[in-house]
Amino acid sequence: MDSSPTLTWTNVLIGFLFILFDSALSLILGLGIGGSLVVAALRCIFQLTIMGLILDKVFASDNIWAVFGITLLLNLLGAFEATYNKSKRRFTNMFPMILLSMLCGTVPISILGTNFAMSQHPFWQPDQYIPIIGMILGNAISAIGIAMNSVQKEFTENRDKVETYLAMGANRFEACKPIAVESLKMALLPTVNQLSVIGLISIPGMMTGAIVGGKSVEQAARLQMIIMFMISASSALCTLAALFFSLNTIVDTRHRIRPDRIDSRKPAFYRWRDNATSKLWRQIKGLRCWGPGRDKKRPEEERVGLLNGISSP
Repeated sequence: MDSSPTLTWTNVLIGFLFILFDSALSLILGLGIGGSLVVAALRCIFQLTIMGLILDKVFASDNIWAVFGITLLLNLLGAFEATYNKSKRRFTNMFPMILLSMLCGTVPISILGTNFAMSQHPFWQPDQYIPIIGMILGNAISAIGIAMNSVQKEFTENRDKVETYLAMGANRFEACKPIAVESLKMALLPTVNQLSVIGLISIPGMMTGAIVGGKSVEQAARLQMIIMFMISASSALCTLAALFFSLNTIVDTRHRIRPDRIDSRKPAFYRWRDNATSKLWRQIKGLRCWGPGRDKKRPEEERVGLLNGISSP
């Protein structure tokens, strides 16, 4: 019998008070992240609500094509997040290349892991497969974001190192290998750290969920081990494929660095959003200036004349 309490939106509102606490702390200390915290929390509420409605129907359908569709959708959203939100700079055709990298790294590992390591038959059982693919994707997004920022920073700020290798006769893969190796190490470092402390210091969410769901602690621990090993392999494959595509784009087939293929601007839709918000804010300020009870501001010359005792004509 399930003795866990039923959570309502009132409980969510109480939990949201912790975000407000962080925002107040940011305001007091001048961190400048209070607004970002609130926006991120609202996104979290919206996204999880939509996901809950969708997954409820997918779990009930028990259909392999529904699972395939959710997997593709999650990869699309993950590629969007890694390309436009996690990466400070973007290279040409980055979104489709990151999407292909994520599909190559997440789908095979998730299928092999659930089918063989977890002995789940069929492997696509919705209530098992979808949460696992979601956890794998979450870690892959972070790993790819770290690697892409590292690579693009090197080519933007320290391109002379690669040019030296190319000038000495190295091909593009030999010249880019040190950057790729260092970027891959940085991308996998969070996973390595997580593996080091898991179970000893932190109790991960999947293990907690399995225990709450009725599994024994021993079974939940083994399940978490398998999932962590899947996450490490998937993050490595996704990042490796993304590094290959990025380096292959930034250094062309004629062994030339192409800085014109790196874009440091915000994505076009974010620039449009900022422009629209700025225009709307200017219009609101204009309406406030012309509101009742507000005098027009005097010109600077008139204010100076009044201060000097000289009235304006």
